[in-house]
Amino acid sequence: MYPEIMLIPMREELTKAGLAEARTAAEVDSALAQSGTTLLVVNSICGCAAGKMRPAVRLALQHDIKPNHALTVFAGQDAEATERARSYFAGNPPTSPAIAILRDGQLVYLMQRSAIETSTAPAIAQELTRAFDAHCVTPAA
Repeated sequence: MYPEIMLIPMREELTKAGLAEARTAAEVDSALAQSGTTLLVVNSICGCAAGKMRPAVRLALQHDIKPNHALTVFAGQDAEATERARSYFAGNPPTSPAIAILRDGQLVYLMQRSAIETSTAPAIAQELTRAFDAHCVTPAA
């Protein structure tokens, strides 16, 4: 684990963009119990999170259509919260960073590290806005 002082700017990059931070399993469960869509970002100290994932998430959240809620956990630091967040990604291997969209607590979209590290921040943001358009519009009754 890294000293918390080192992580403050990495955490704030997402919280200042409007993502709530979960540090416990209970906080993850509570956030994902909300109805609607939730963007769930598994943050990381790695370079692809710093140069690609976090800037892409901030850019994508400027899109007109976005999830109802947004949440982040920090891999390698908040182990309990990260483990619980990943439990919602059943059938997918754990990676960090990762970006997911859940609807009513059910996974509908997942971008894992392999896609993040091979893309640019603008390309990731474009893919996220496409996912927002596909998954974050309230279905007609």
